[in-house]
Formats: sequence, structure tokens, C-alpha cells
Amino acid sequence: RMLTRTPSVVAQVLLLLSIVLVIAIAVIQINQQQILSPGLKYGIVLDAGSSRTTVYVYEWPAEKENDTGVVSQTFKCNVKGPGISSYGSNPEALAKPFDDCLNKVKERIPVHLHKNTSVYLGATAGMRLLRLQNETAANEVLASIQNYFRAQPFEFRGAQIITGPEEGVYGWITANYLMGNFLERNLWRTWVRPYRKETMGALDLGGASTQISFIPEDSQENFNSTLQVKLYGYNYNVYTHSFQCFGRDEAEKRLLVLLLQKSNTSSNVDNPCYPQNYNTALTMKYFSGSLCTQSLIPRNDYPNQLVNFHGTGDPGLCQEMVSSLFNSTACRDREDCPFNGIHQPKVKGNFVAFSGFYYTINALNLSGHFSLADFNSSMWFFCSQSWAQLQFMLPKFEEIYARSYCFSANFIYYLLVHGYNFDAETWPQIHFQKEVGNSSIAWSLGYMLSLTNMIPAEGKLIQLPLKPSLFAGLLVFLTATALLCLLFLVYLCVVSPNRKNISRDEHVFIPE
Repeated sequence: RMLTRTPSVVAQVLLLLSIVLVIAIAVIQINQQQILSPGLKYGIVLDAGSSRTTVYVYEWPAEKENDTGVVSQTFKCNVKGPGISSYGSNPEALAKPFDDCLNKVKERIPVHLHKNTSVYLGATAGMRLLRLQNETAANEVLASIQNYFRAQPFEFRGAQIITGPEEGVYGWITANYLMGNFLERNLWRTWVRPYRKETMGALDLGGASTQISFIPEDSQENFNSTLQVKLYGYNYNVYTHSFQCFGRDEAEKRLLVLLLQKSNTSSNVDNPCYPQNYNTALTMKYFSGSLCTQSLIPRNDYPNQLVNFHGTGDPGLCQEMVSSLFNSTACRDREDCPFNGIHQPKVKGNFVAFSGFYYTINALNLSGHFSLADFNSSMWFFCSQSWAQLQFMLPKFEEIYARSYCFSANFIYYLLVHGYNFDAETWPQIHFQKEVGNSSIAWSLGYMLSLTNMIPAEGKLIQLPLKPSLFAGLLVFLTATALLCLLFLVYLCVVSPNRKNISRDEHVFIPE
């Protein structure tokens, strides 16, 4: 009887143990699996502006959120020398300055990912002007860039001249992305769209153009300059406009031409926007060779003629001269038409002003957001300084920028107040900012974000605690053990009673 009972107990223990182990292994295999990221992807964007070229390196997880990569800036490098539009007469020479930045980029991106890293070059207003002035020269510049990058280890996706509206809307995307207005992590660490969070407007000031972009009060109203943007699964109707020749550098060239026209002499000219006692000699070609000044000086027979500009540091007269750069008569006092005959909806909400806006405000020793009165008093004080005093006021002194900050400040005032219709009440809603975290506020990040919409996401990799073959083998073994034990117990249940009955019957019929 003990011999019969012992196998039964052993079989029951093995059956129970097999069932427990099967459940335990299945639970561990499901709950303890790790989802591995397929790694990082990289992208390189070259912002070929009118005054310089900046190289940005971006990275993002290979899997994406709502069809758009979560992109962050990891490296930035300024290419030495002027913007690529300056090489119109010598396009072969523009490749060499790229080497230093590209060598640094190669060190930042893992070597095995070089061939899968896309490179995009976007040229802005400087090249837009060159193309209008000399399309052949512009094409030769782009061809020289393509030849250079085809010899690099990266996947070159082309060099193109982006339009003004594209530049504006990409800047708007960058600003709102960095401010967290498109995505945020919830309590469960997953990416979601922020609840009832408003987007910000974007104000960009470059060397040859300036852009304003925002979602107006009535985003459904049919503005000619409204673009539809789709990001992270949502649509945004963005008003955007780019003003060619209203970039800081081109606007100053137009001012110099106007001052020359008003002067009694063509060799010595007073400039109320230059600091007191500052003197510089510029060639006629410097400010009359641009497409933006051709309407003011249709023909210039003496491009190398020198003009001496003498700074008088007169804030009031500077502001008066700056106002003449804006054509307000084309609007005929229409409220929705600030200047140059361009229709614009009323500004709404918060704005971020970057690039040239930020650098000028920083020179005035201002930061963030502040009142219009504070701006005016700082501008007036700055513009009243002599050249000698100015050298001690600026944290970083470079002549070409220092001499022009007074003009820039007055130009910004007139553009924002009389151009875009900001006033004392709405001015504090403008935040003058250079970057968020380690990422620069520039159109290039928005460009990269838009491009990642077209980059397919890679599937997530799942790492299991047990290899599939081992997991399957254990399940088969333990399931087979459990079945055998169950069959053995059934056998015992059926056979043992029969044996007892046979023994009892034998006991009854034993002859005496």
C-alpha cells in the first residue's frame, strides 16, 4: 500500500510543480521583456544665410511619435567666411571653408552611421537675391556645394534655396517645438499633445530678410500667406510672411544710400545711426551692389569709389531716417496692412524673437521680455554714446556689429511697432531669446522636423528574458511532464480500485 501511495504523491507533486513552472515562466517572459530602442538617427542641416553658414547636427530616436521624429540639437558650427551668396563670382572657392566644420561633424557622428546620415543645405534670402540678380551664378554656387558634399561620407540630399514663407514657418515650428507646445511627456512617460496649450508666434531677423509667423485669431480666415502645417498628427494654419530686403544688413545698406542721396557731398556723409566720433570708409559697391538698393541707385559707374561715413550719434534723427525705409503709403491707412501693401492679421498671443532680434537686444543690455518704455530708454541711451564709450559697454566688441547696433535697435522698433503693429500693451508678450536648452532657435530645426515626417520609423526591438528556443523547449518539456503525471494519476485512480475489488473477492471465496 505504501508503494502505491508513494508514486501517487510524487506524480501529484510533479504535476503541481510543472503547472506552477509553466505559469511562472510565461509570466516572466511576458512581463520582464525589455523594449530596446533601435538606436539613434542623425541629420545634418546647413543654414546658408546671407552673412554666414551654420552647420547643425540633429539626432532623434529611430522610432517616432505620431509620424514625426523627436529631434534634438547635438552640435553647432559656424563656417568661417561670408555667406555662400558672396561666392557668386568664384563658386569653386566656397568648398574649402566647409572642411573645418565637416571634420568636427564626422567626429560627433558614429562612423558606422555616416553613410545613413542625411545632409541638407537650405539657402535663404542671400541666395534668393543672387538668383534674382544672376540665376546662372546662383546655380553654379549650388552645383559647387553638391560636388563638395558628394565626396563626403554622408548621404547628401541636395542643396536648395528655400522660399521666404518656408523659412518663416520652419522658424515657427522650431520655436514651438522647443517651447514644448507640440509634445510633452505625461505621468506615464509617454509623449502626448499638451492640453489646451497655445502656440507662440515667431519673429526672425536675418541679414537679408525678416519673417513673422503666428496663428491668427481666426485661423480659418483665408489669408494669402496662410500655410497648413501637419506635425505629430495635428494640423496648424499658420500665417507667415517674409519681407525681402528688410533683413538687418540689407536695410542698413538702403539707409546708407538714402544718407548719400541727402548729403551735399558724395565723399563725406554724416550718419546719425553710427556712434559719435566713429568714422569708416566704404566703397560704393558695398552698399549699391545689392539688388535691394538698385532701385535707389539704378546705375553706379564708380563701384570702387570710397565714401567716408562720420557717426553723429543722434537717436532722434536716426529714427527719422529709419522710418523712411518703410513704405506705409501703399496701405492707405488700412488697419490690416502695416506696410508695403501686405495684408496681415492682428498679432495675437506670445511671440519669440530670435536671430538678429536677440543679438541687438542683448547689446542694449536687455533680455527676455520687458516694456516698450524700457526698450526705448535703453535704445536712446545706447545711441547717445560715443564710439570710445561703446567699446566698454559691449560684452563682445566687434566693429562691424558694434557700429550698427543703434541702427538695428531703431529698425527693430520701427518694424515691430509701425510694421507689425505691436504696442505698449502687446510688446511685453515678445520674448527675445537665442536658444532653449542647448538648441538654437533657428529655422533649421523646424526644417529637420518637417523632413523627419518623410523618414520611415524603425520597429522597436524586444529583448526577452529567455531565448525563444529555450522558452519553447521548457514549455514543451514541462507540459509533457504535467500530462504524463496527469495520465499516471488517472491510471492509478482507475487501476487501484479494481485491484482492491479483486483482492476482496479473492478473500471472500477462499475455501475452508
